[in-house]
Amino acid sequence: MKNIEVVAAIIIYENKILCVQRGENKLDYISKKYEFPGGKIELGETRKETIKREVLEELEIEIEIQEEFLTVTHEYPDFILIMHSFICKCDNPKLTLTEHIDYKWLKKDELEYLDWAAADIPIMKKLMSY
Repeated sequence: MKNIEVVAAIIIYENKILCVQRGENKLDYISKKYEFPGGKIELGETRKETIKREVLEELEIEIEIQEEFLTVTHEYPDFILIMHSFICKCDNPKLTLTEHIDYKWLKKDELEYLDWAAADIPIMKKLMSY
């Protein structure tokens, strides 16, 4: 089974966390699910470089990486995802969705009410007690 290594940004603005919703996907288990923004690490890129590039591409915002948070390994039916998450800050909550269909800024205790992608659930649960 194929391993895919990605990074995810836990973007915090005024004690709210950014959650983004994926669009429709041929893989129904990730279609329209909420996730933390991020993406695949490209050859020669560090995790931190990837996260800044991906957030700029997907949301058109600049972030400041604070700390590494949690690495999750999740086996989906078609691939194994290794996701490194980072706590990040932004100065402005205004963003432009270039790949996602929706977003929400939520308080920690509101996170569990979204329909999350399976790999993002351990991060979401740890955030609730962070």
